[in-house]
Amino acid sequence: MAETDGVSPLSLIQKKKIKYVILGCGSIGYNVLEELHEPDENILVVDYDEKRLDDLRDHRHQVMLGDITDDAFYDTMPEPEVAFVLSSNKDANLAGVMHIRSRYPAANIIARSADHFSSDQLADAGADVVLYPQQVVAKSAVNHMVNLIAARNAQKLFSLLESWTGTLGIITHKNPDPDAISSAIALSVIAEEASKGKLKTRILYEGNIGHQENRAFVNLLEIKMERLTPEILAECDYTALVDCVAPGMNNDLPSDSNINIIIDHHSTEGVERVHMPDFMDIRSDAGATASIFAQYLQELYLPLDTKLATALFYGIRADTHEFQRNVSPQDLHNAAFLLPYADRQLLELVMAPSISLETIEVIGAAIQNREIRQGYLFTNVGYIRNRDAVPQAADLLLNLEGVTTSLVYGITDTAIILSARNKDIRLHVGDVLKEAFADIPGASAGGHATMAAMSIPLQAFSLVKDKDELLAMIIDSVLANFMKLVGIAEDEDDEV
Repeated sequence: MAETDGVSPLSLIQKKKIKYVILGCGSIGYNVLEELHEPDENILVVDYDEKRLDDLRDHRHQVMLGDITDDAFYDTMPEPEVAFVLSSNKDANLAGVMHIRSRYPAANIIARSADHFSSDQLADAGADVVLYPQQVVAKSAVNHMVNLIAARNAQKLFSLLESWTGTLGIITHKNPDPDAISSAIALSVIAEEASKGKLKTRILYEGNIGHQENRAFVNLLEIKMERLTPEILAECDYTALVDCVAPGMNNDLPSDSNINIIIDHHSTEGVERVHMPDFMDIRSDAGATASIFAQYLQELYLPLDTKLATALFYGIRADTHEFQRNVSPQDLHNAAFLLPYADRQLLELVMAPSISLETIEVIGAAIQNREIRQGYLFTNVGYIRNRDAVPQAADLLLNLEGVTTSLVYGITDTAIILSARNKDIRLHVGDVLKEAFADIPGASAGGHATMAAMSIPLQAFSLVKDKDELLAMIIDSVLANFMKLVGIAEDEDDEV
């Protein structure tokens, strides 16, 4: 074929198929050509500008002169496996997509859009992927910003720990779960590495480790944790909160406690701070605090042993409900980073522990006492010793046919507790709980759109001796408020 036809001498245009065709080779087309890293014979560049094609031909690329809006042009073009339609003319791109889709139904088409309206047109015409360059750049800029902030936070934390000597008390929330526990272990490892052993760490908690999986997690990974006491706290030169947004929030620390480090993934809405920590990293878009620590380890290039990788992976898995709830792309990336280092056999053992009789009894009471109204399930499990059985019951009952939101509540020796689970996309159950319990003295409520919790300390109600009477006295009015907020009529009952 003659060079005046616009085809390079080395071209094999006569063949019926080719791997990639780039229609319109402006700046974006040039960059795609460079990114493909393919042999020249696998790529054909089509453009109407002869000078542009001469430049490409000089670099030994296959080129073809043509008008992509002309249906007759496609009689001479080989069938592409992938077509990039990237000219700066939106009408030309639309015509190109329509012609390729009509002639080559099996082709994969990636098209450039000039605006949001033309994006819809290109998709309707048959483009598999539509790229709006301004949007792509914006997303890339935001992604780079997020990664930059994460990298600098990791370095800031490392530098801070590097400058400390003495003892760091790492405090989890009141009844630590795998996310809190694994995050505490990770902070301990980072502190030891940063200080080169000059900073000792102690992992501290206040409540109970009641959930059978959590107990198995601690035992199988041989995690050393201590009960938090005023005496131990006084021995700590520095303190950190992990998976806990502030002192007094899901812990018994005074709200004016001077905490040095706070790392969490819960919302800060409504949180008032008396003291600002030396370092704070709170990411409400993260599915787990363990995910934040996994990113720290990547940014800092720290050694990752099997125990820590297993703990953090399980922490992310547990807090995202097996990657089905409140999970972000970054969580999945961090979990993928951890998985090759994790002990698969150990994970299986943690995920299949024996269930205590009390947990079975609490779940049984939750099923027996359930009341369902317009898709909302409410159930009272009464007095309990193992508070971790309450969220387990809420998780289980959410799977009941016809239920979109489950609320399970009970009373312990120290607090009234409630766990909520939700799959109704119209409802943010954390926000509703926070509003419903706003007028209760000492109540702590909130969470995510799909899972939330509430706790009311019993100190203010010490004169009431009958726990069932106390639970009914407080919870009934609050649940009535909850029903009012979500629009449930009090006399409606659709029990299933």
